[in-house]
Amino acid sequence: MGWLDALLGRSKPVKPNLDALFALPSAAVTLQAATGLVPTGLGSVAFRAAEGGAFATLERDVKELLGERVEESRDSYGYTWLLVRRSPDALGDLVTELHAVNSSLESAGFGPSLLCSLVSFRSEADGRGLAVVYLYKRGTFYPFAPLDAQRRDNALELQVRGALEGEVPLEKDLGRWFPVWGAPGL
Repeated sequence: MGWLDALLGRSKPVKPNLDALFALPSAAVTLQAATGLVPTGLGSVAFRAAEGGAFATLERDVKELLGERVEESRDSYGYTWLLVRRSPDALGDLVTELHAVNSSLESAGFGPSLLCSLVSFRSEADGRGLAVVYLYKRGTFYPFAPLDAQRRDNALELQVRGALEGEVPLEKDLGRWFPVWGAPGL
């Protein structure tokens, strides 16, 4: 970063660290102890599909790798979601598969197309849902707890932020805690 960038308040973009996803299984233990939230066995990756044969081949290869455990859908914003299903007690395997999808897209040159990945949790006591969302372009996580179609459980999100502090790199700017309404797996 040059002195002009510093003067104008510009900063270099954060490089994504997909290996941060591997911190989720141990963070899930902390999350369960602090909040009663347990993994559901569902996780998904969102990306903007590209045109062309190379991308279509890559997407097909990823789906073949995951087999019947993956479902594809598209949202109203034009993003493609790959939902991966595993046993709730196989969070490590789920994270490995989400990492593989992200890494495959990144290594094939489609990293800029990646939006986020999420892993779903549910409260054993009252059934409330929560997603721990990984923002690819920021290299950070944040909690998203939908109450219904357009309301969030902000108190739960802040409680989860406190529980995950030091476990995973958290997004400090709350304005970047974007809602992912209707994301597969929530």
